[in-house]
Amino acid sequence: MKETLDIKSVCECNRRLGCRTLHPQASIINLEHPDLEQEAVKFEFYAVLLIEECSDGCCCCGRKYYDYSNATMVFLEPGEIFRMSEAGVLPDKGWLLAFHPDLLYRTSLKNHIKNYTFFSYSKGEALHLSQRETATITCCLENIEEELHHSIDLHTATILSRHIELMLDYCTRFYERQFITRENRNKNVLEELETLLDDYIASGKLRDFILPTSEYCAPKLGLSVPYFNDLLKFETGKTLDEYFQMKRLEAAKRMLLGAESTPTAVARQLGYPNVQYFSLLFKKVTNTAPNKYKRSLN
Repeated sequence: MKETLDIKSVCECNRRLGCRTLHPQASIINLEHPDLEQEAVKFEFYAVLLIEECSDGCCCCGRKYYDYSNATMVFLEPGEIFRMSEAGVLPDKGWLLAFHPDLLYRTSLKNHIKNYTFFSYSKGEALHLSQRETATITCCLENIEEELHHSIDLHTATILSRHIELMLDYCTRFYERQFITRENRNKNVLEELETLLDDYIASGKLRDFILPTSEYCAPKLGLSVPYFNDLLKFETGKTLDEYFQMKRLEAAKRMLLGAESTPTAVARQLGYPNVQYFSLLFKKVTNTAPNKYKRSLN
């Protein structure tokens, strides 16, 4: 079995992929026919792949019939292992933007790069670009490359980080557009989530005060945790905790229909710490206390 190629620096990445080093902490590399013998590669820095061609048409990157097919982008955080497909470690044609976290030292991007959650998406949750979007990203890369050819001075890191940040902001916009074009698929995901949460409530696990987490839900839906959180927030405007809170209260309404179901029993079944807390939340949402709600139904 072939080993993973661990590339520890931008300079080493340039050497491995036949590119001249213009800056020791940032580079844009042409990926045309990369020749790597290892089975996979690990970048010890941020890496952004703009994939123009791959052997299986980017199916390995999650592209479906409802996605654009002009180009694909994959985002890797430091230390992540990447393998394009069985046919090759890296794409046959495209570009790699590599930048070390140290480049961001004393820049505004350092404080919020973690907000670009797509660096933690899986490869199958890649971004698929239209022709116009590809042109926008290409323009950003050209601006970065132009700055890389400038002599290094006190402004270099700031200007490079701002160009990178602008590109990432465009990618955020394009991911939101992709959520829109995947509307029907996302509705199916939400339906699967509804069933998953209903089953969780019915299982009795809430009696032990164990609430469902994103780490529990996302794998069962075939998604990474960051992608699941972003999709749910985009589609519903809620976090999983907020979404499940509404699901629990809907279940509480149904359970109060039962003749033998008291607010205390419902609170215990749904994992609330006590009936007082349950009553407070229930009244906040329904404007009615659980006992009064139950009597009104009867």
